[in-house]
Amino acid sequence: MRRLAIVILLLATTAAFARERWTEQQANAWYQQQPWLVGSNFIPDDASNQLEMWQADTFDPQEIDRELGWAEAIGMNSMRVFLHDLLWEQDAAGFQQRIDQFLTIAARHHIRPILVIFDSCWDPNPKLGKQRPPRPGVHNSRWVQSPGAKALDDPSQVPRLKAYVTGVIGAFANDQRILAWDLWNEPDNTNSKKDRKDKKARVNALLPQVFEWARFVDPSQPLTSGVWDGSAEEWATPSKWNPTERTQLEQSDVITFHNYSWPENFQAHFLVLQKLGRPILCTEYMARSVGSTFDTILPLAKKDKVAAINWGLVVGKTQTNLPWESWNHPYVKTQPSVWFHEVFYPDGKPYREAEVQLIRELTSR
Repeated sequence: MRRLAIVILLLATTAAFARERWTEQQANAWYQQQPWLVGSNFIPDDASNQLEMWQADTFDPQEIDRELGWAEAIGMNSMRVFLHDLLWEQDAAGFQQRIDQFLTIAARHHIRPILVIFDSCWDPNPKLGKQRPPRPGVHNSRWVQSPGAKALDDPSQVPRLKAYVTGVIGAFANDQRILAWDLWNEPDNTNSKKDRKDKKARVNALLPQVFEWARFVDPSQPLTSGVWDGSAEEWATPSKWNPTERTQLEQSDVITFHNYSWPENFQAHFLVLQKLGRPILCTEYMARSVGSTFDTILPLAKKDKVAAINWGLVVGKTQTNLPWESWNHPYVKTQPSVWFHEVFYPDGKPYREAEVQLIRELTSR
């Protein structure tokens, strides 16, 4: 009990000195200074998850440089990139140095990334060190959550998680190479059978504190966490927001959302969110076989200056060119008739030339 009381006192002290949420005027003034933001959720093709991308033994700046060059060539100006709390615990100085190196590469290609702090998707038991090879024929089979289930279960881990949030954001709080901080990806997602049964309750208790920790270091970049699992009608009605959505929509400086559905559905969702009076960024979209395509989504996003960050740039060890249903039916003997995500083959050849021509055309106007 004494340990828990100390943690609560620590959190309260942080909140007392944290900066305020940006006003609508501040958020919109920031967005007016940005170009139309277009990019991908990025992980190099030789990494299967966040740990493999960033650990010293497998960090590959040459591959990152090559792939971001392809993105730049078609007009992309942002990437969404996932970090991990265990990397900060393992070697904070080294991790910070590699983030800085990544930002230098991205800036050389005129790309300003959104950095993601926590993530609730897929494997809840992350482990440092050599990562297992991808499961054959399965979408994103080695992606790991941050924080993992053990950290969510242990109140004594809260100071460590706070140190990670304040440490990494504080180190780059005034770095203009960074576009924004996405504090928690799909916080209430429970797409792993290994998830804790009380995961949502624990996440909902921690998420507001993560916003406070981030504001404590007073970053010049906006803070956000994207809503992802609700109908347009639900998002239009505050009384229907679940606890996670309420924190996300009431605490984010700019509003972010995910949508992998048909263009009519995509448009309905962002029109509802625009009523909140803040900039709107779609930080995940584009799943060809379920109706979300560059051809239909990008023109709508361009018209209303909704940022458009699709999932996946280069096909590789994440295997996210395979659909979600491959978790139940692995594509071992056959391949899907159409790629689910991704823009390029590993050699830089576009999956569909017409798509990259469209991206290049829309971003050049």
